[in-house]
Amino acid sequence: MKHINIDGAQNVEVSRKLPSEKTPEEQLALMERYIRVYRENLSEDKAIREVRCLSVIYPDLFRHLEPGDLTAGRLDFLPIGFGCVTSVGGVGHYCVFHKLRGLKDELPEYQWHRVEALYDFWQEHDLKTLYCQDVLDETVTGRFIDCAYPYMATARLSGMMLDYGKLMRLGVPGMKEEIRSRLVLDPDNAYLQASLEMMDLFEQVIHAQQQLVTESREVPESAKARMIQDLAAIEQAAPATFRQALQLFWLYALCAGCINYGRLDIILGPYLKADIDAGIETEESAQEVLESLWMLIENRRTTVNGRIIVGGRGRPDPEAADLFAKICLRVVKKLRCVEPQFTFRFDSRTDPVLKDMAYECIAAGATYPTLYNDDVNIPAVQYAMRVDRKTAEQYLPFGCGEFVIQGQSVGTPNTLLNMVKVLQIAMNEGIDPMDGQKKNGPVELLPLSELTTFEAFYAQYRRLLDWYFEKCARDQLHSYEVMNREVSFLFASALMDDCLARGKALLDGGVRILGGTLETYGNINASDALTAVKRLVFEERKYTLEEMNEAASRDFQGDGELLRDILAVPKYGNDEPEADDMADDLYEFTAKSVRQKGIDLGMDYFLIVISNNQTNTDWGLQTAASLDGRRKGVYMNPANNPQGGAAKSGPTAVLNSLSRFDARYHGGSVQNIKFTPRMMHEDKEKVKILFDTYFRKGGCQLMVTVVDKGQLEDAQKHPEKYPDLIVRVAGYSAVFVDLDKTVQDELLSRALWD
Repeated sequence: MKHINIDGAQNVEVSRKLPSEKTPEEQLALMERYIRVYRENLSEDKAIREVRCLSVIYPDLFRHLEPGDLTAGRLDFLPIGFGCVTSVGGVGHYCVFHKLRGLKDELPEYQWHRVEALYDFWQEHDLKTLYCQDVLDETVTGRFIDCAYPYMATARLSGMMLDYGKLMRLGVPGMKEEIRSRLVLDPDNAYLQASLEMMDLFEQVIHAQQQLVTESREVPESAKARMIQDLAAIEQAAPATFRQALQLFWLYALCAGCINYGRLDIILGPYLKADIDAGIETEESAQEVLESLWMLIENRRTTVNGRIIVGGRGRPDPEAADLFAKICLRVVKKLRCVEPQFTFRFDSRTDPVLKDMAYECIAAGATYPTLYNDDVNIPAVQYAMRVDRKTAEQYLPFGCGEFVIQGQSVGTPNTLLNMVKVLQIAMNEGIDPMDGQKKNGPVELLPLSELTTFEAFYAQYRRLLDWYFEKCARDQLHSYEVMNREVSFLFASALMDDCLARGKALLDGGVRILGGTLETYGNINASDALTAVKRLVFEERKYTLEEMNEAASRDFQGDGELLRDILAVPKYGNDEPEADDMADDLYEFTAKSVRQKGIDLGMDYFLIVISNNQTNTDWGLQTAASLDGRRKGVYMNPANNPQGGAAKSGPTAVLNSLSRFDARYHGGSVQNIKFTPRMMHEDKEKVKILFDTYFRKGGCQLMVTVVDKGQLEDAQKHPEKYPDLIVRVAGYSAVFVDLDKTVQDELLSRALWD
């Protein structure tokens, strides 16, 4: 077995994690217990091993309440443990190696050998490392987030949106009864046996929370008494009130390692309405409870996650759901947190009051809600994921915009592709001009001198892309195979159809819909480069392919006229048919090809997500100059948006370009736009018409940042003056001054409309 070292950062962390409540010695002892139990159960079924390891960390990892908490449940994360995603630890049985090494700085030197022993053991057992040993290589495939490669692959179980409605209906006792009934039919099923133990463990978690609440000195006695009462109630029966339902949902989500929460208006809205009707709650008291939830999610600090979704089609009780949504919108406007990523689904029949409230939040500078158009997305998901309309109505975005079906599908984005770097490799007979490494795999590439038509040039690029697409699909499927070999994801599996009914874990044939997503970057840089080549080389014949390529390899140094000509070619984002048609053509080739690769391999769906976090910036730093005029080391375009500085024709033109892509072929796409407060307030009706027109023309999603002219520039120079200035990066929001300067520069490059 080859040795792959995945030490180092494994995800973008904009917000610094809260320090563990446990001392370094306590953390070390707990991790040693974990490894001991793991070792003792190596010969056991994976599900049995998993639940026994979980019993080491739960309920011990739960920490005490903080001021303002009205719902119990705060969780520490150690460098070794069990999880779904790298944002809060890792996947399966994990070790975050650089954080484990960092623990040595907090321990006396005579304890260091204990850390080193853990480190050495997990080099052979960390799940992500096992996956990387299979798929990483020296040139083509890098780990997330190693941007020297054109392609990155990882193992994670992102975007799990569980069926919390089932948990509410059955409660803990009902869940246990369902598992027991399955065991009667299949008594030797280790997955079901472990699931029953898992629910016993969850009962222990609920019970332990009562003691943690009792010990808290930060919460008023009246609030403590109510929490203890609610915890005792959900230990014994299904929830009967809004607070009990919220408490049950939150503790389960923490134990499952899920960092996106789904359509809480469906789950919690009926409880809220019933309590208000009965006089148990008021809208004001409910808002206080939701403000507390917002802060619990904010303090998890997962950067790109924390999705709470409200609105849209497919809600059994729209009146109760809208009541919940309205209170959430008040919370969003008041708190203006980085997380949760509050998301508003709407369609042509949505209550105008709700839409106005959503726009008011955005105008206030909250960056939320993110807007999703059901009139476009539901039929698109129905086609893309090959599901019926009723199922498609339960689509949910997570993370940086990927879609899943709540309680029914897996769609984790475990592969990422740099579209512009692949174009550069295709133009240089397989060589990446950034580092001189050959990265074309088995694909034979012709020299530029033999590509005498644009069609031949474009076909060579598509041929290389097609090989990468095939690799992406296979590596995606293999990530599921490796994860399934090692773990069952018991907490997640129990609330995903049809795991318990089939007696199979999530990735072992249990989940109803097994899909995936490929994150693509530099799409628009690549299409604008194709437009420039087509016009300047093959239509106007002003330059040869070799001249264009050589200029890019010099980062356009000494090529001022050629660079000016490239920049003068129409660019996507200006409602120019020449550029937009090229972008659409590359998009459809990519999206359709990727989708078919997944179908051919037996996945229910495998779709591109036109995504962004800050990888467009990080990848740009290690990508050579491109023929759209982008210079070496400069950020690439964000998601489906034009390259910074390219949009020169106003917001209507930008939105017209953004609405071009047919949503049926992707698994999520993000669109960013920036306005000044003046425009959002004084021209509010014009902005609403602008947005409505965009959505009517096929716009699937929109994310809006509202800032004053010059504010971001001043914040970059004087960060101490702007500690709470929140901006939309793309798939997530962040405090501007917490971002790396390169990311700030990319945000500054985006047009600000006034």
